[in-house]
Amino acid sequence: MAERMQKAEFVHRLALRMHTDDTTAQAWVEAMLETLFDTSKAGKGVTLPGFGGFYLAQKREGWAFKFNPGQKLRALFGWSSSYKGTV
Repeated sequence: MAERMQKAEFVHRLALRMHTDDTTAQAWVEAMLETLFDTSKAGKGVTLPGFGGFYLAQKREGWAFKFNPGQKLRALFGWSSSYKGTV
């Protein structure tokens, strides 16, 4: 299993990238997660170009949460991809 990054470290890295403080970055992460949750709850998918799409699929036995990775992620993992940039 790959090494995992805890949420606090992820938030700190985001803060550094955005040249802001951890509190602000934490608010953005929480807002994004809640918005993804609310959108899923409404039965809609979300596409984040360059990252991938999240959507719900109804199956006979219930619901499945799906993630379709974008081309850049596919290239990172060595999966079939049309992405030509650097990863």
